[in-house]
Amino acid sequence: MSRPAPGPEQSSASSAAADGNSARECLHCSIRHLSVCSALSCDEVQALEQITTSMPVPMGATLARTGEPRAYVYTVTEGALRLVRTLADGRRQVNGFVLPGDYMGLSGADQHRYDIEAIAESRVCRVPMSQMRDLRQRYPHLERKLLQRACQELDAAQDNALALARLQPPERLADFLLRLAAREATLLGRSSNRVSLPMGRGDIADHLGLTMETVSRTFTKLRQQGLIALPHLNVVEILDFAALQKLANDEL
Repeated sequence: MSRPAPGPEQSSASSAAADGNSARECLHCSIRHLSVCSALSCDEVQALEQITTSMPVPMGATLARTGEPRAYVYTVTEGALRLVRTLADGRRQVNGFVLPGDYMGLSGADQHRYDIEAIAESRVCRVPMSQMRDLRQRYPHLERKLLQRACQELDAAQDNALALARLQPPERLADFLLRLAAREATLLGRSSNRVSLPMGRGDIADHLGLTMETVSRTFTKLRQQGLIALPHLNVVEILDFAALQKLANDEL
């Protein structure tokens, strides 16, 4: 989606060539339709490209820590990250998962409110906040796209809060799986009954406010009810969307 971070041995000529190639890659990025970049024309994408650095985030690495100044905004192009906060009593809360196409930077805070940790081999496009602010002023439709994304994130946060308020673990897990399935369908451009789980059972538990044992038992219960299959540890196959939707809506 953007130019890779240059190594110290890279010459200015090769850097210029890389910029030209990466601009074309950005225009044909496989997740562009999911990102805020979709609001921009080809010329505007190239303007964004000039201030963007593509950087790898190895699995287990921390992209930012709670309390650090927010100097950049990010778009995830590969992999998956989690937003983590450690509570006063030492418990860990996973506020959410950041997947390809997600934009990190919609916040009024000057500091990061969460640790941002890679749970898979990942890559992000990084833009300095000051330069992104200038770009938003130049292209008002980009500002509108960011406002739309902020509204979507607010809706998702409200839906997640409602799911967490439910008492039964199957309802929470069903809602979580359906939201992942909807996201994967948008990424692929078609519906699919197979859902990838880049996060582990412990991450899911800390996100849904459950224990890891409860999450494992609930997966088993949904499988026994014929709602899902578990062909692999990190893959869920949804066998009955309608029943899973009813469960998520507390209709069973």
